Amino acid sequence: MTVEAAHPPPAVAAAEYDIRLIGLTKRFGDDVVAVDDISLDIDRGHFFALLGPSGCGKTTTLRMIGGFEEPTEGRIELGGVDVAPLPPYKRDVNTVFQSYALFPHLSIFENVAFGLRRRGVKGSQLRTRVIESLELVGLAGLEKRKPRQLSGGQQQRIALARALVNRPRVLLLDEPLGALDLKLRKEMQLELKRIQHEVGITFVHVTHDQEEAMTMADRIVIMNGGHIEQLGTPTELYESPRTAFVAGFLGVSNLLEGTAVAEDRVKLADGTEVRCPREVLGGRSGTVQIGVRPEKLRIGEGAGNTLSGTVTESAYIGVSTQYILDTPAGPVTVYMQNDRPGGQVATGERLTLSWSPESTFVVDTQEGTQ
Repeated sequence: MTVEAAHPPPAVAAAEYDIRLIGLTKRFGDDVVAVDDISLDIDRGHFFALLGPSGCGKTTTLRMIGGFEEPTEGRIELGGVDVAPLPPYKRDVNTVFQSYALFPHLSIFENVAFGLRRRGVKGSQLRTRVIESLELVGLAGLEKRKPRQLSGGQQQRIALARALVNRPRVLLLDEPLGALDLKLRKEMQLELKRIQHEVGITFVHVTHDQEEAMTMADRIVIMNGGHIEQLGTPTELYESPRTAFVAGFLGVSNLLEGTAVAEDRVKLADGTEVRCPREVLGGRSGTVQIGVRPEKLRIGEGAGNTLSGTVTESAYIGVSTQYILDTPAGPVTVYMQNDRPGGQVATGERLTLSWSPESTFVVDTQEGTQ
């Protein structure tokens, strides 16, 4: 699938894009197609996330950009130059892995300085750049310690400092926070975002964690089965998913099947008509699926579209309670804020839900259809 309808000429691409993938394919043997003819432009200075389930092709794509896997077909351009034939050390990229890959026998200073020494950087210039890199990740003053004397989070910061000290065009992050506990992972998400803003270079981050991608990235590529399902900002993907896969993978969605009966109306299976923006329905006809996020629903009438059902399940999750309603159009999930005491709804109770037509999105019934 090609994300951009038309590519600008190479001179423009070199100026505007740090990474261009053109018809990129990776096969393993005769049967496995890990990445299937994807094309993607990654803008300079952005924080990109490759997001998707295990086996979707995101890590293979990252490894091809870094030079750790050779493409079967296609081009990989960095700054307008095709680097597909080049080994990793000849590409202007560095990679941070989940396993920090620090040298246990070297000090923190020497771990960070390792790449600079290989490039012939010496003396005061080397020391200045190492200290600047450690300051960037908040670990100045620890340069004499060994990796084993640091926590997992600190070791991850050292791996990041080592990758950034060479000032690469692109930093690749291969699920770098996967080994950290939840609290530390959330702290590091914000740190990585801060660091990317500060250094201004392109970050490409692979993750299967939807919340992590939405927290950190300004552009997300959602992959599935070796293809790109959708590319956009976190807001675009969450509010306007194009496929049922994107709607279901990026948070919880209520998807209800119906038939387009007008340019702004869909009739559900039970005969209920719901309204949605004309541009969202996009001239579709026949069978479609409408979607609405659980937090967009309100208990009671008055928000435009309405649907009634019986509460079959509830789960208290702190800030809100999740209810599942059985409706004639299908099961519907709704989140109700716990902002007032005694506001719980009992199982078996009948409720009417309403939501704004503007909060309704439409996906094609066949996943992957654009």
